[in-house]
Amino acid sequence: MNKKREAAELGRIRTGYSRPNPNPDKGPIPVKSKTFVLTSHSREYIEQAAKLYGGRAEQWTPQRSSIAQWRVITEAPELKAILPAGDPLHQYNEKWGGGGCERRCDGITELLKGQPCVCLAKYGDTWYERSPMQVCRPTSRIGVFLPDMPDLGVWRLETKSHYAADVLAGGLDTVLQATEGKGLMPVRMWIEQRTRVVDGETKQFQVVMVVPSLPKLRHALSGPISTAAALDPSSLDRPAIEAGPAERPDYLAEARECRTADDVIAVWHRANNAGHGSDDLLGDLKAIAADIAKGIDPSTGEVTGDQDDGEPGPDADGAYPAEVVDDEPPADASAVSWPQAAQPGQGVRK
Repeated sequence: MNKKREAAELGRIRTGYSRPNPNPDKGPIPVKSKTFVLTSHSREYIEQAAKLYGGRAEQWTPQRSSIAQWRVITEAPELKAILPAGDPLHQYNEKWGGGGCERRCDGITELLKGQPCVCLAKYGDTWYERSPMQVCRPTSRIGVFLPDMPDLGVWRLETKSHYAADVLAGGLDTVLQATEGKGLMPVRMWIEQRTRVVDGETKQFQVVMVVPSLPKLRHALSGPISTAAALDPSSLDRPAIEAGPAERPDYLAEARECRTADDVIAVWHRANNAGHGSDDLLGDLKAIAADIAKGIDPSTGEVTGDQDDGEPGPDADGAYPAEVVDDEPPADASAVSWPQAAQPGQGVRK
């Protein structure tokens, strides 16, 4: 069975918190937060979050739980995060009770029992305007990486609002259009307070804004980006580093491998045409060509044996051969016409 693999959950990002009720007979009072609230079982994570985003790390116990955790109500107006590859958004209509999740619906079917949506059947299309005590709450969850926090894992952002769900889904659709779900995307997230008039009544609600955090719009619309760019989006707007000059060949090493003076002269032509010619290189190559002409191996300095001492020897009968005089003397490397080094500003002919 193939099962979707997900990164470990390190903590949660919330949009509200609760404060004690002065009336001991009533439960805590919910508070809509202007900034994100980070919670975790790890004290280390929350203390690090307080250093990064402001606020005070404190011990905290969630409602309907006896296990203490840690939380910080951040002071930073926004969080910088990274969306993982794939579709990170999960949205359901849920109703929770003391025994856990009682209903989870996709808007058409209640998934836990496989029956039609209870809220829609009972209250119609505007069911979400009723009290959370009566109906499910539209619940949106996304997992994000917080790149400046320790360890590899996701922080789950959760919000429960019908209007916030639409805004959040729209923002993430824009991100997915850019990445096609194939890569990471750096984003900025913040809580925005909004109002809506319904039947003459003004209602306040929160939305979580999630937008690509890139230097320019074209970067967000040009497809998936690299992991390095996701971690440092500013690198997308930096000019490319120009390649340095090509490595200069070792012309002397090439010449020492030559076996004729003409081959050494060819090495000089290549160097001169490439703009690397100089009087020093010309002198060194002339010396190597002269050694080759004398039968000296320029790589070892030893006589190759290809040439004799110039004195004729007797044959098997003790007779000396007749002297043969060439019409032209043998080539002398020092006498060959070597092109002069190109001077600065003259240009090199190609």
